[in-house]
Amino acid sequence: MSFNEVKLLGSWQSPFAFRVRIALNIKSVAYDFQQEDVLVAKSDLLLQSNPVHKTIPVLIHNGRPICESLVIVQYIDQVWASGPGSILPSDPHDRAMARFWTSYIDDTWFKHLNATLLSQGEDARRKSHDETSKGLLVLEAALGCQNFFGGDRIGYVDVALGCFLPLISVIEKECHIRLIDEFKTPKLLKWAQHFSADAAVKDILPDTDELCECYRSHVSVIKGWG
Repeated sequence: MSFNEVKLLGSWQSPFAFRVRIALNIKSVAYDFQQEDVLVAKSDLLLQSNPVHKTIPVLIHNGRPICESLVIVQYIDQVWASGPGSILPSDPHDRAMARFWTSYIDDTWFKHLNATLLSQGEDARRKSHDETSKGLLVLEAALGCQNFFGGDRIGYVDVALGCFLPLISVIEKECHIRLIDEFKTPKLLKWAQHFSADAAVKDILPDTDELCECYRSHVSVIKGWG
């Protein structure tokens, strides 16, 4: 396969781009990563490839674009099915449950996490923080005693949630709070350590200080991440 047959439009700050990059790494797929500055100027290629939402990430495979991070992850898992590892479970029930949890993460939990970072005023931030923490307790229970949500190796739910670990670190540092720790969420803490150290992940997740600086300078960048 030619290197240029797979191109990813994203940014180093975007958790949704992290998802796609992790999935490509799991499958050992070589790709060309095109950095997009969604605040300054979106490229013509991005606008042409995602004319509906005009957001990153976009995967372009053999000239054909695929949009939305979880849709892209599923696409990668299906197209490179013979590659190392499977991202989605093979069992229909397990696959349905994985999709349920990723929907919960994106449609419910992430909204509170994002609001914790962007809320104006202590009361609003505290409310968002409380809802984010409640959601993490739900996910802690769902994790059970496994190293990963997918069992012994990274799977679909791990990719969906793990992409937000850098953002969680930013919130903890900037807002002087703890979201994942050994007292409230000990299983998630161990999961986060396993996830961040995985070969498919460790070279992708950005430095917390650099991400904090990006947040301070361009907090509105978050609106263009997904």
